[in-house]
Amino acid sequence: MANQQLNSGNPRVDIEYRRKKNAEEMRYQLVSFALMIFLTLIAFSAVYIKGFTAWFTVPFIILLAVVQVIFQLYYFMHMSHKGHEAPSLFLYSGVLVGAVTILAFTTIIWW
Repeated sequence: MANQQLNSGNPRVDIEYRRKKNAEEMRYQLVSFALMIFLTLIAFSAVYIKGFTAWFTVPFIILLAVVQVIFQLYYFMHMSHKGHEAPSLFLYSGVLVGAVTILAFTTIIWW
């Protein structure tokens, strides 16, 4: 919404539209924040409970961290909005290079 100016010529309609979009955006951010707090509590619980082994706990926490990163990118950093295609391309390219690098070094060390 920041990159695109909507102007219908009627100031009342424009203000109402912006209020509606801002309220919707705030609702998404609050729900995302609540889910991230919940995921953090699950991660702490997985470490606190002694019944889980490290072979379960570590990948589980990494999975929860990846989910939280996705929530932060799409809802707090507004990557889901139009006009963010170039930053998304660079971000995903960096993630791909990082994953390939980790995979390469892991296979070199383990085999």
